[in-house]
Amino acid sequence: MTEFLIAAAVLIGGYFVYGALMERIFGIRPKNITPAYSKADGVDYIALPTWKVFLIQFLNIAGLGPIFGAIMGVMFGPAAFLWIVFGTIFAGAVHDYFSGMISLRSGGASLPEVVGRELGNGVKQVMRFWSVILLILVGAVFVVSPAGLLDGMTPAALDKTFWIAAIFGYYILATLLPIDKLIGNLYPIFGLALLFMAAGLFAILVFGGHDIPTGFSDGLASRQSDGAHPIFPMMFVSIACGAISGFHATQSPMMARCLKNERLARPIFYGAMVAEGLVALIWAAAAIAFTGGYPHLQAYMADHGANAGELVNEISMTWLGTFGGILALLGVVMAPITTGDTALRSSRLIVADFLHIDQKKIIKRLLVSLPIFVLCFLVMCIDFNVLWRYFAWCNQTLAVFTLWAITVWLARHGKAYIVTLLPAMFMTAVSVSYLLFARRPEGFGLPWGLATGIGCAVAVGLLILFAAKKKKLIKH
Repeated sequence: MTEFLIAAAVLIGGYFVYGALMERIFGIRPKNITPAYSKADGVDYIALPTWKVFLIQFLNIAGLGPIFGAIMGVMFGPAAFLWIVFGTIFAGAVHDYFSGMISLRSGGASLPEVVGRELGNGVKQVMRFWSVILLILVGAVFVVSPAGLLDGMTPAALDKTFWIAAIFGYYILATLLPIDKLIGNLYPIFGLALLFMAAGLFAILVFGGHDIPTGFSDGLASRQSDGAHPIFPMMFVSIACGAISGFHATQSPMMARCLKNERLARPIFYGAMVAEGLVALIWAAAAIAFTGGYPHLQAYMADHGANAGELVNEISMTWLGTFGGILALLGVVMAPITTGDTALRSSRLIVADFLHIDQKKIIKRLLVSLPIFVLCFLVMCIDFNVLWRYFAWCNQTLAVFTLWAITVWLARHGKAYIVTLLPAMFMTAVSVSYLLFARRPEGFGLPWGLATGIGCAVAVGLLILFAAKKKKLIKH
């Protein structure tokens, strides 16, 4: 219990201390006119109340990642708690804050445009393709997964096929309508449900007399002994959204188009990531407390086909009661839906920016969106387990591109780039090592030592390249 409370306190403290440092390093300008006013179009550029922007950003990035990812990640052992806390403070929240602020300063530019300006036109084209593919993967993943949860909660007539059609229909509307319509009005309700779930579980863990067997006294070694799940790099990919996620950088520009003032960026971008880290921390602790420890959690997952949704359902209904459990499950179901809809919306914005198609008229928004909807539907036909693994790796690789682009931006503007350089190197090593080590079909299945060595070598190689170009960047 003590370790859990310390972890929560450090996370919250990180917002006030390290978050304030990031704000100072970037150098906010409260008197700047934000894109919400300078480019207002009544569709995507709309000044929204700060509390709504926070909830939209929080729900955009939350999804199933900090819940399912935390449950799967904590199976590696107590190292998961450290990654959630320090990964959030020093990597994830930094990644989200700077990507949001750079977009804000660039007129609400989409992620590929921001990255392309720093890393060159060739990288921009890669990022355009990569970002849209990732967002379509997110849309597909977050249609199938909540549909499966709803299928188990509703009468037989409302089967998985029905819910897939209903959710996909909602995605179409959310992608096409102005952001202050469906998204702006529904998110506060779903946000409250998700926050109720987190607060309720936190209260149960702290005041319910439950033991949280974190196992720090037994060391940080992986609790999975099958050889296919070493902590590095596997845990750092399993716990993505609860620590750092490249997907978040595709969402930050969308909210940069709705922010009223630059001084609100830290609570929106850095703060939403800290809130997500807290959700991940709570679910990781709840998983081992409810099942009784790491071996029991692994046995539970094995008995239920590695379906984290079964555990989420059982924890919610057992600890929070019927009413609380329904609200909690509503949050768990709606979190991925409110990520999937904005993923497809973000892909529309990226494609529209690339093709220079104005989005004021709905016919033009439909023209851009139709190919995206078709591709998303086709991707949904892929086996979910394979789909999730590809999504996880693509997600972290996008974070690598984003962190290096931010590092270049900071260097070019004479700012303390070390705060993103170190996370960029670490995530480079993680992403490359994972691709080389992971078993087929998503990886090459190389020995761990070789895969890790190559991953670290690539990270060092990029550091040398950055160092060689640094003086030129600063002069430029």
